[in-house]
Amino acid sequence: MAATTVTDSGGVRIITEVIPATDPRAAQLAPGSRPPAHAASSFQVRGFRKAQPKALGTIHIFTGIIHVCFGIILTVSEYGTPSIPVASGVFFWLGLLLLVSGSLLVESEKRDNISLVKTCCVVNMGVILSTLVATLVHATAITHNIPGCDTNTPYQLKAEWCFNAGNKVLSNGLDFMFVIFCLLEFCAAVAALAFGYDAVKQHNYTRMVR
Repeated sequence: MAATTVTDSGGVRIITEVIPATDPRAAQLAPGSRPPAHAASSFQVRGFRKAQPKALGTIHIFTGIIHVCFGIILTVSEYGTPSIPVASGVFFWLGLLLLVSGSLLVESEKRDNISLVKTCCVVNMGVILSTLVATLVHATAITHNIPGCDTNTPYQLKAEWCFNAGNKVLSNGLDFMFVIFCLLEFCAAVAALAFGYDAVKQHNYTRMVR
């Protein structure tokens, strides 16, 4: 049976419990009974895997490839009169960031490495900020005319494609599609960051307890 002593010192009450060697709790407190560091790390990484990082990474890789491919096509087709998204380079820097984020998330599914989870958190934080900026860029493009169709003087001639309403509809459709992609990427990054932050917090707490 455990013996308990109570000591009052400086307004603080200290309760000490002495556990006999036959108590099952004594085995848990023995130095050799603590799980190794890699086992604790593996447990935390498994918690991160509840977010399905492979699925989230696949989303980022797939949409990243779409961004880069459309960026190349639109950059070539709009040479000389680039639209706002093309001029900003959003297709390329967001696409490459998504490819990096997706690759890290897929790799985290295979490896029990808390450092890899931390890296995923940092990169996905960048993805969250980038998708917000990209959404703003595409939304601004929807509210503006087709490049080369703005008239600064009353008698300035417009290009032939400016009189075709279908071109503006197509341009707005593309921008709206990429706004949807940005929202999807944003949600995937938030999920990865939330589960990753929780895993890192548990890792830091476990290390502090030790």
